[in-house]
Amino acid sequence: MPLKLGQPLPEITLKQGILGADGKVGLVDVSLRRNVGKGKTVILFVPLAFTGVCTDELCKVTGLLDEYKKLGADVIAISVDSPFAQEAWAKQAGINLTLVSDFNRVALKAFKVKDTRVIPEKTGLLNVAKRSVFVADKAGNVIHSEVKRDPASMPNFAKIKKAVEA
Repeated sequence: MPLKLGQPLPEITLKQGILGADGKVGLVDVSLRRNVGKGKTVILFVPLAFTGVCTDELCKVTGLLDEYKKLGADVIAISVDSPFAQEAWAKQAGINLTLVSDFNRVALKAFKVKDTRVIPEKTGLLNVAKRSVFVADKAGNVIHSEVKRDPASMPNFAKIKKAVEA
């Protein structure tokens, strides 16, 4: 069962790939609780980089970033891909949000969003995230949770925005 409403965001730090001036990707730490005490946090889990639905989702969220920022919300997207692959994906697709790697599946376990059924049936790939969204309030407690059964199904962006605005 996924992280429930009212539960605090876990104390997890993941790696983000950042393209340096030298053209090499470096790594920085990103805490999932970095916005606690300041504003709301939107955490998006996507199954895999370079896939159609995941790219569409994160490009749509990139287009909504200004709205979320005006509301004081921080947006973090998570996939199990390496931070190096994520940086290449973000550059190619024009994804301009914080994209972090859960390569070691720490966040998948903490949020309880590991997909053991849907993706394996279609591809044979195990241990990827279910397409999921969690919104936490300023105190870091979950106020909205959406976990998709079908990886091709997009999250409800209207409900996410409503949770951020509340």
